[in-house]
Amino acid sequence: MAESDTQVLAKIHPSIEGVDAAAWDALAGSDDPFLRHAFYRLLETSGSVGEGTGWSPLYVTVERDGALRAAAPAFLKSHSQGEYVFDHAWADAWHRAGGDYYPKLQLSVPFTPCPGPRLLGSDTAALIAALETVTRQNNLSSAHATFLEDADIAAFEARDWLIRDGIQFHWFNRDYASFEDFLAALSSRKRKAIRKERARAIEGLTIETLRGGAIGGEAIDAMWLFYQDTGARKWGQPYLTRGFFDGLVDTFGDSALMFLARRDGIPVAGALNIIGDDVLYGRYWGCSEELPFLHFELSYYRAIEWAIENKVAVVQAGAQGEHKLKRGYEPVITRSAHYIPHREFRDAIERFVEGERAAISREMEWAREALPFRQD
Repeated sequence: MAESDTQVLAKIHPSIEGVDAAAWDALAGSDDPFLRHAFYRLLETSGSVGEGTGWSPLYVTVERDGALRAAAPAFLKSHSQGEYVFDHAWADAWHRAGGDYYPKLQLSVPFTPCPGPRLLGSDTAALIAALETVTRQNNLSSAHATFLEDADIAAFEARDWLIRDGIQFHWFNRDYASFEDFLAALSSRKRKAIRKERARAIEGLTIETLRGGAIGGEAIDAMWLFYQDTGARKWGQPYLTRGFFDGLVDTFGDSALMFLARRDGIPVAGALNIIGDDVLYGRYWGCSEELPFLHFELSYYRAIEWAIENKVAVVQAGAQGEHKLKRGYEPVITRSAHYIPHREFRDAIERFVEGERAAISREMEWAREALPFRQD
């Protein structure tokens, strides 16, 4: 796709290797660890995306006068798994109408419900136009961009994409000096409940905090087993491969952070986090035995404690989870954008997202009232 008079060239790449790493990372910046060229390379080389996974890489780039000006992490999807913005009802409706919903174009970070940039670089209008062209020329049902930052939302709205709301729960560091200082901001009843949960969670256990190279082979072996158990219970099969975990520390370096629980020296549970610029992302959790409150301790309280000690502003602990409210995680709106070429189908989806937005607004009101902070 080229416009020779303006020297604009849009390309699609079936592998991240087709995009220069330094040029990609220059567009992505350093804030978000899930936008790094090396992360997508790990997803591909580990077989977590690619043939047989339903995630076929289709990175879209825009060059102007020979220089890379914009890029998007895009995938051709043959299902709706691993996205965390659910469109199964849309797919069912399109199939019942006699259409093929899959494949669809998905602009996202695979298996990672973390809000951030999806339109990398400055030439966003040309990039969105390229995404639309790929969708139309390949007769795809739709294109979807998920967990967007505000700047991206404005760019998609300018191109008349549908905007859909969702809810997550994030913890915010209000200059707390310690975990006890954070607890002091909660109601007395909630403070007592959290202290009891934390004490009960670690009975008979030792908890290690491991970062970067300190996350050795034993910890990775354990985390892989934990992740498989969680994946089998939640999704039927894990999304990520063993190869992804083997390459994780080399890819993320000191951005990798793990809380590991041991009983008599043997790992029994773990939570793996990725450190961004002023954000701690809680990513993978699992255990070999069910222990009361240990999930909350490793995935939520340890993350809060670490963020306070290291002056990190936000903890994002993954998708969904109203149970996070009573633990000090606050509701936030997440947004996605959707391009539906078929006009009647688009109109139906628009009615759906408008009704959903009203319901989410009511849920946000309830969630804010349910927060455990002291009223004074």
